[in-house]
Amino acid sequence: MALMKKGAHGLDVQALQQWLAALGAKLAVDGWYGDATEAAVADFQRRAGLVVDGIAGGKTLAALAGQAGPRLLSEADLHAAAERLSVGVSVVKAINAVESRGSGFLADGRPIILLERHVAYQRAGKQADQLAALYPALCHQARGGYAGGAAEWARFTSLAIIGGEQLAIESCSWGAFQIMGYHWQRLGYASAADWRLAMESGEPAQLDAFVRFILAEPALLKALQAKRWADVARLYNGPAYKANLYDAKLQAAYERAERINQSAIQKGND
Repeated sequence: MALMKKGAHGLDVQALQQWLAALGAKLAVDGWYGDATEAAVADFQRRAGLVVDGIAGGKTLAALAGQAGPRLLSEADLHAAAERLSVGVSVVKAINAVESRGSGFLADGRPIILLERHVAYQRAGKQADQLAALYPALCHQARGGYAGGAAEWARFTSLAIIGGEQLAIESCSWGAFQIMGYHWQRLGYASAADWRLAMESGEPAQLDAFVRFILAEPALLKALQAKRWADVARLYNGPAYKANLYDAKLQAAYERAERINQSAIQKGND
């Protein structure tokens, strides 16, 4: 099944509803992902200790099938992050929904990475020009050269062999929130290798790296606390954020999180 959320319809939604109904949810099995289905998914996520967003993605579907892994983000993780950042949990949920792309790990269990060859060039020092001449897909003044998915690990391994593991670690963005490895020192990690171990340990550690990154960027922290989504998107994603509508996506994700939160509060009061 693909990711499903409010507004979806079809046989996959019907199968999801059948699962939820079998677990006690009171909803029509009609193949329409409406308010009742969203609420039932959010209720299941809450009981399972997952991030409560009302969206039936890979983690929720795995939990429904009894296959949830131990390295996943929990609702408690997001509440703790929100407290550290002095923001509402819906703010953190919005960032998680838009920036994390649903998971911090590949299907094979390795963390998601993206090797930025222009960063490798910037950090390679005296060997930069030589590496760029011999291995332009791994080290180059220009952006690009991406392979995507698991193939990024092949690029990582090649760069580690020719330029050293630290260069490879520092030249990649890591995990659910895609924080660059070269930030390891200013974010309080003992070494680049320590950073890598943390990113491999689970999504909670990847969220911790994200929180450290926000706390180290005062302007970004203030924008997040004020829910100035355009500023958040620009400071986190760069000036090209408008092309991907990051600010609009963050606003929509925040509003969805708030709606689900208010629905849960209302349900608790009934």
